[in-house]
Amino acid sequence: MIRMWNMAYKERIESEELKLFRSLNNRMVLPSKEKKIYLYLEKGYQGEVMFDQLTESLDARKFLVLNDLRLEINSTNFQIDTFLIGQGTHFPCEVKNYEGDYYYKSDQFYVINDTVIQNPLDQLKRSDTLLQQVFQKINYSISIKSNVFFVNPAFTLYQAPLDKPIIYPTQLAKYFEELNAKPSILNEDHFKLADYLIKEHKPASPYTRLPPYSYEQLNKGKTCISCHSFSVKAGETKIVCSVCASVEHVEKGILRSVRELQLLFPNIKITTNLVYEWCKVIESKKQIRRILQKHYKVYCRGKYTYYK
Repeated sequence: MIRMWNMAYKERIESEELKLFRSLNNRMVLPSKEKKIYLYLEKGYQGEVMFDQLTESLDARKFLVLNDLRLEINSTNFQIDTFLIGQGTHFPCEVKNYEGDYYYKSDQFYVINDTVIQNPLDQLKRSDTLLQQVFQKINYSISIKSNVFFVNPAFTLYQAPLDKPIIYPTQLAKYFEELNAKPSILNEDHFKLADYLIKEHKPASPYTRLPPYSYEQLNKGKTCISCHSFSVKAGETKIVCSVCASVEHVEKGILRSVRELQLLFPNIKITTNLVYEWCKVIESKKQIRRILQKHYKVYCRGKYTYYK
């Protein structure tokens, strides 16, 4: 049986940690350490999305694309940004969205101001070793060819080594053209491996690097679905942003706010008054109650009603 699909075999989604940081960044002043973590996560995700646009050009009859694999072997966790399964060879991809001027010296990467940074080639070597251990565990033998992909066109690496598995921004298009031209026929074993890796995927904990926060200290208000501005106005059916003019249906906007509350405060009880206070611009509690009743199960405790 031939399997057919149009997108990546494992789609990339924003991590819970990134979504939490994004919400907190919008509703409070992040401490400098956590602000750096947030900007790093955001930039990394943007780079991965840029890379996904390149892998979309691959022939789905030749390659399976698995995005954002987090695996564990012998109590050690590792991540593969993108894993390409093909006939004869598989391709682990480490994606970097570095921007600016760097240089390479004595097996180290440096920012141009002489600040040393973690060598992505070391990350690649580590993940390759652990991936081979995963394959050994299931008696799977195949060659892998991994690379670090620098996707930002504003990235420059001086004294760049010629003998390292690095693909630079100017080489990306040609790399995928050549990869797409390779003979490759997928069979059921390839799908079994992909299904196994997806089953073994470990969702990362979203709570390890967040700053402490409380409901009281966060800024309340409905935010724009596009630019995240608080400058929105709500009518009976639409929420309109005064900054970017984006429009969102009121019902979808309220449900988005509920999901944000649940993300930030997993144990909080969703009530009409809570959503009313959180959104601020929705004038009708009756409208909020109707939408909550439509999409959530109602629980009553005396005069107290909440939704799950």
